[in-house]
Amino acid sequence: MLSRTADHLFWMARYIERAENTARMLDVNVQTALLPQDADNAEQGWRAMLSICELQEAYSRRHASITPEAVIDFMVKDPGNPSSIYCCLQAARENARAVRGALTTEVWETNNTTWLELKKLFAEGVVERDPTEFFEWVKFRSHLSRGVTIGTMLKDEAFRFIRLGTFLERADNTARLLDVKFHSMPFNPLATSLSSEDPHSDYYHWAAILRSVSAFEIYRKVYRDVITPERVCELLILRDDMPRSLLASINEVCNNLETIRNSYSAGTERRAGKLRAELLYNQIDDILHMGLHAYLTNFLERVNDLGNRISKDFLVPLEYQ
Repeated sequence: MLSRTADHLFWMARYIERAENTARMLDVNVQTALLPQDADNAEQGWRAMLSICELQEAYSRRHASITPEAVIDFMVKDPGNPSSIYCCLQAARENARAVRGALTTEVWETNNTTWLELKKLFAEGVVERDPTEFFEWVKFRSHLSRGVTIGTMLKDEAFRFIRLGTFLERADNTARLLDVKFHSMPFNPLATSLSSEDPHSDYYHWAAILRSVSAFEIYRKVYRDVITPERVCELLILRDDMPRSLLASINEVCNNLETIRNSYSAGTERRAGKLRAELLYNQIDDILHMGLHAYLTNFLERVNDLGNRISKDFLVPLEYQ
């Protein structure tokens, strides 16, 4: 496969997944903003999300203060923010159009329709009227795109690059979603430090986290007990049967790398395999002792390194993008 084609397929999938995960992250903040809390804590939640997404500086250039309405507008509709849902779905559509011949008609039409419907929803003011309804729409369109891809495309290299992009992006975004809770917070090595002084608020926050990754029912099925931060972290980091966990995502990255390997990719495979092994044999107590924020920061750095190496091994060199 031509590296240019692989590049478009890889980034099409990453942008679709990024749009979905941005919607999930925003939805968590919208839900937790409804909990009783003072203004400073509410603002800190939105500030933490911008910081973890590495967008605080870009946001500050456009807005004088942090408000829920301004952050949602910046993360959803701002064409000057490359990570906004608008820009992600636009980029996904443009990448799909560039390799129209490598996609089935159903995959192309799904992505094109998503872009057209997005502009219609913006014109109707859905984001301002009911953000949660809009976030659910973004998630549904992402699910539809993945389902059509799996259901209609030949399982060849084109399919593997799409899946590789999807799961690399998912690993990155699940880690960021978890880190929103702990960013800029002091950490006690004891696991009990994960609980806040207000157990009721803590419960509703973690329930919102679980719902945002479609894991609330899964948690009940696996643990059959009250929601605790430690178990939520275990589910979203170390459970390979949880579809959006870090381990499940890295498993898929490794499997797809193995399928498309070339003469340059052995080092990338080794790094991905080492990260999978650490997740596979780690214990949640060890992660919490290290500090969840520190662990997730290290994980994000390694996922970013994998993305750079995949680009170097398979895709268009950066200077030609």
